[in-house]
Amino acid sequence: MVRYQKLGRVELNVIHLERSRRFYEEVVGLQYVDTGADGGIRLRCDHDHHNLVLHAAPDAGLRCAGFMLENVAQFEPLIERLTRAGLEVHEIEADTCRARAQLRAVRIFEPLVGATLEFYVPLPDSERPFQPSVARIQRLGHVVFNTPDAARAIEFWRDVLNFRESDSLGEFVTFMRCWPSPWHHGIGIARFERHCLHHVNFMVTEIDDVGRALSRLKAASSDVVFGPGRHPASDSIFLYFLDPDGLTMEYSFGMEAFPEAHPREPRRMEPTPGNLDYWGSVRDPRCFTGAGANATPELVGEKA
Repeated sequence: MVRYQKLGRVELNVIHLERSRRFYEEVVGLQYVDTGADGGIRLRCDHDHHNLVLHAAPDAGLRCAGFMLENVAQFEPLIERLTRAGLEVHEIEADTCRARAQLRAVRIFEPLVGATLEFYVPLPDSERPFQPSVARIQRLGHVVFNTPDAARAIEFWRDVLNFRESDSLGEFVTFMRCWPSPWHHGIGIARFERHCLHHVNFMVTEIDDVGRALSRLKAASSDVVFGPGRHPASDSIFLYFLDPDGLTMEYSFGMEAFPEAHPREPRRMEPTPGNLDYWGSVRDPRCFTGAGANATPELVGEKA
């Protein structure tokens, strides 16, 4: 079985690179790391080398999601499973890995969620202390994919990638954890008319981080599109807002944790307003709809 540490990295295509950098540094609270050889701006929100990469592009959207494996021994069962599923696995060159503070990495294009995925192990000396700024971000929490083929995507992530289901809201969205990571979900798969980004989550350390964000987002002219509220499924307090390109981001505080052995069974909850939010906030229609299509390997301009 494939074992993961967590969702480690998200890469976004953005229209105005410097504008987005300022937003994610000054408003969201990430820390600038460096600019890669490909022009991507790398930022972080915890002790990892980087957790978010911004790339200049004509259209905004998801470029890649990166999942940190538990150790290098996980590559063999992962590649075997992916190959058996008919997917082409691309090994990332050693020089590129070193530039990204990775020991080893492979990349695929997963057609069911319509996204490029990367699986990697970081270099052992790549961690460094992180000092929070405007928000006490604890970690990159999760990414949720929009897809018109949600049922088959859930099967793939469960049966091939070895993610575990935690809960679902009818056919609307299914939450899955990066097993054996304890957190309620590291990804979500949402039913939608096209492949695009649903949202990216940053988990904060205290509930006050959610409250203080309201004034900061207003001053930055960033629209709050859902919340504050509380999700019954994960028991998280949440706040959703739009980045400069209309991509949905989330702060959340608190989340159910699962034991590795003998976890509770996943629940199927009705997608009612009360099951979306205990507190009764109303969701803006712009929330969760993405800004553009996910970047395909051709649009990214690379296979690995």
